[in-house]
Amino acid sequence: MKTEKDGSFSESDVDKDSRRAFLEKASAALVVIGAPPAQGNPPEDATGDTKESLFQPEHLWTDRMRAPDDGKRYGWFVDTRRCVGCHACEVSCKAENDVPLGNYIRQTFYKDVGEYPQVARLFMPMACQHCEDAPCIKGCPCGALHKTTGGTVAIDYNTCCGHGTCVDVCPYGAIYMDPVANQAVKCHNCYHRLEEQMEPACANTCPADAISFGDLNDENSKISKAMRDAEEKKLETQQLRPEKNTKPRMWFVGEAPVEIEERIPKEGESYSPEAYNIYNWKERHEDK
Repeated sequence: MKTEKDGSFSESDVDKDSRRAFLEKASAALVVIGAPPAQGNPPEDATGDTKESLFQPEHLWTDRMRAPDDGKRYGWFVDTRRCVGCHACEVSCKAENDVPLGNYIRQTFYKDVGEYPQVARLFMPMACQHCEDAPCIKGCPCGALHKTTGGTVAIDYNTCCGHGTCVDVCPYGAIYMDPVANQAVKCHNCYHRLEEQMEPACANTCPADAISFGDLNDENSKISKAMRDAEEKKLETQQLRPEKNTKPRMWFVGEAPVEIEERIPKEGESYSPEAYNIYNWKERHEDK
C-alpha cells in the first residue's frame, strides 16, 4: 500500500473524522505536481491586477501586437439610445460564424432603470473591443492571438492550444473557449466579409442602426460619419473601463454604459446565456 511518503494516499490511512483534512492535503499535492489553475479564476499580482502576472515576456508578443501597415484603422461606434434589445446582432453573428448553442461572440446586456410609472430598459450591445494594447495578445502563450488588417485582433486556429489565458486577461469577457475544439473564440470583425467589401454581420443586420463599423482613417466611412454627428450634437462618447489602459476601438453614446458596466463580464469570465435566465432576473429584482 502506498503512503504519503511515496506521493499518494489511501483512505485507510485517513480517519473518517479527518476526511476534510485528507482532501485538502490531496488537493495541495495536485497543485504541487502541476495541475493547472481553474479557468475563470486568474491569479492576482501584488497590486490586485488580475492580468499583469499572466502576460508573456514582451519580446514574444511585440510583433503580434503590430497591425499590418495597410492604412486602415477599424473601429466600432454604438449608439445605445437606438438599441431596442432585439438581439438581431447576436442572431446574425451566431449564424455567420456558426456559434454553438450557449456560447456568444457578442451579447446585448440590459438594465431596468427608473421608478414606476417612469421606467425604462437600457440596452448595451457588447463584443470584443479590438484593443490597441490588447491584453489577450500579451497573455497568449502559444502565439495564436495577433493583429491583422485594420487592427483587428484575430486568432490563428492552426496555433491556438486552448490554454485559455486570453479569457483570464480580457477585461471585457469577450472571449470564450469552444467546448468541442478546446480553442478560444472571439469577434474577428467578420474579416471574411471585409475581404468582400461587406460590413460585419451584426452591423449590417441591426434594424435600429445602433451599430456602426468602419475605417476611422476614412472620413467617409460609416463610423467616421457617426462620430462626427455625435460631436456636432455634443454627445458624450464613452469607452468601457478606460482605467484598464487597453485603448479599446469601441465607442458608446447614451447612458447605458454607466448603468450597465457592472454587468459586463470581467477578466476570467465570458458572455453567458444566464444573462437571460428568468431566475437571475427574479434574484436581481427581489434584492431591491
